[in-house]
Amino acid sequence: MSFLTCAAASEMRPIIRFAIALAMLAIGLPWASAEQQPSSSFQVPKNDLAKAQALANQLAALSPRVDRQEATLLATCAYATVNRLRQQYRMFGTPIFNNFLVYHGLRKRGYCYQWTEDLLATLDALKLKTFELHWGESYAGTWRENNCVVVTAKGQPFDRGMILDCWRHFGQLRWNLVLSDEDRYFENTKWAERVRAQAASKSARADHHVAFQARVAPRGKAGD
Repeated sequence: MSFLTCAAASEMRPIIRFAIALAMLAIGLPWASAEQQPSSSFQVPKNDLAKAQALANQLAALSPRVDRQEATLLATCAYATVNRLRQQYRMFGTPIFNNFLVYHGLRKRGYCYQWTEDLLATLDALKLKTFELHWGESYAGTWRENNCVVVTAKGQPFDRGMILDCWRHFGQLRWNLVLSDEDRYFENTKWAERVRAQAASKSARADHHVAFQARVAPRGKAGD
């Protein structure tokens, strides 16, 4: 393509965009560029589709007041998010060995609380009406500490919730009821508030919702 052809095409782009905008306004559709269009679906790996559906069924069973569509949305988003984080974190070896890589700066993120921070921030962005999201932890303050997201139906106590855990299973989402877990989990509302405040601060700076945090989490949380 010649220089003149490229220049002509470049000059036509604003005219074409303006024409498209006018057409969309004429038929009552909102105008947004391709970069601004939010994704209407989550990319769940094929081998996780059945698992996501099973999770949705279990979340819907938490309470008759749960919205089935929200259960499906939450489950699909969780599997898609964990899959994306697994690639972003570049998991290698065992969970403990991956912690070693993070500790020595060879990976930016990957501790259990960082998995939970990023998953919680992403699920929060769904603005769910019939579910509540909690921060769960076991063996807090010890070398055995593990963190997870706990999902309850709106108004339900923490102990009746569903654990969403990634770190213990090396970046594979596993879920089970709080009371059925081999470890005893407790809610940490203060840490959840801190994570949400940090997500909101980053959202304000970036002018969009937080999906995946690039920073290394602040000191203060025990090692995993």
